[in-house]
Amino acid sequence: MSADLIAWLPLAVKLILTAAIVVAASVIAERVGALTGALVATLPVTIWPAYVFLSLDHDGAYLAQAALSGLVINAATGLFLLVYAALAQKRGTFVSLALAAACWIALALLARSVGWTFAAAALLNLVVYPACLWLGRVLRDAEMPRLRHAWYDLPLRTILVCGLMATILEASHWAGPTLTGLLAVFPISSTSLILILQPRLGGRAAAAVIANSVWSLFGISFGLAALNLAVVPLGAAFALAAALAIPIVWNLTVWLIYRRAALAVEESGPA
Repeated sequence: MSADLIAWLPLAVKLILTAAIVVAASVIAERVGALTGALVATLPVTIWPAYVFLSLDHDGAYLAQAALSGLVINAATGLFLLVYAALAQKRGTFVSLALAAACWIALALLARSVGWTFAAAALLNLVVYPACLWLGRVLRDAEMPRLRHAWYDLPLRTILVCGLMATILEASHWAGPTLTGLLAVFPISSTSLILILQPRLGGRAAAAVIANSVWSLFGISFGLAALNLAVVPLGAAFALAAALAIPIVWNLTVWLIYRRAALAVEESGPA
């Protein structure tokens, strides 16, 4: 395998996985519901390969530090989701997304200026995510409009996701190191999902999907914590497996709990 192909492999994997997951999640959200679509959209299949590729070139200590940085930025992403969901109730796509992104950038820059320990980063996530879930509880339920799909709809969504990722990649070529670092961890999947759903379904339905995504990001924080703690003493293979398995099990558990609650409500309703 040529050196050029190896260099492009991480980007190609991220591009293909992100486009596939986001487009699939947008369809699931429309047909099945906001929670299921959100849990699919935020599976760690885009962030996880990044750590796999890092593990090929760096030792466990480096990977642990990268996971710690990811854990801190993950808290900022939770707030990004909440801000967007709140704004989208009455604002259009551009205003809602732009203000949420500005909030994320400000928080990410602030976070990068602090020397974080694992305990501090973990506590940050344990405070931010329960707070976001509580504040966003009224935003997570919305009726999904039943809209027909044109033949070009799915290819157009795929092009949108790939185009957005390509734009961010191109921006990183001329950006300084600080901006490049931010672009590398920007919540591209959630942004792509917003750009697909809000123009099609409206602000409240799109906000419901994004507000439900907070559940998934909370699970990812546990996966990143496991990666940070396990990679040095137990090795990269075990730590990476845990970092993938924990969020997947978390998402499945959340879905099963909500599904069981919904069935209980149906069974207790009028015959």
